[in-house]
Amino acid sequence: MPAELSDPRRKEPGGMLPEREMLEGWLEFYRTTLQLKCEGLTAEQLKVMPIATSKLSLHGLVRHLAEVEHQWFVQVLSGKWEEPFPFSTEDGDEDAAFAPLEGANWEGDWKVWEAACARSRECVQHAELEDLGGREGHQVSLRWIYTHMIEEYARHCGHADLIRESIDGAVGY
Repeated sequence: MPAELSDPRRKEPGGMLPEREMLEGWLEFYRTTLQLKCEGLTAEQLKVMPIATSKLSLHGLVRHLAEVEHQWFVQVLSGKWEEPFPFSTEDGDEDAAFAPLEGANWEGDWKVWEAACARSRECVQHAELEDLGGREGHQVSLRWIYTHMIEEYARHCGHADLIRESIDGAVGY
């Protein structure tokens, strides 16, 4: 059995939990999945982009998801638009988190992702699922943000699974 399937840090939420606990549980499940996909690799391996037509790497995914956490929980839900993205560039390059990674520091970027997740948890601490945040003239609820974040992580954990398998053969779901 792959380590990530039996790792006690990765907990699938129960099927009969209240909605908020279930949404938070699935988001934590996928955050932990990303962590497990990155563990045990060197900084060089984490920067590997195995698909010639793609900028995706495990390191880049971690940086991207730090920005996604920031966007939806800090900016959209909490309304703190003045706080810049952790990896954005002045020219507005939306792919700046993914590449280039030549000068990127894995340990520092990992800490940025961990801090972004912690900040997201703080942003929702006193919020209700019905609370609204705004983005480009449209309002979304915290419920919608949780659902979107679960989708975002699930999609990128699928990418991470394929990237990790191409690096060292490690597989899992």
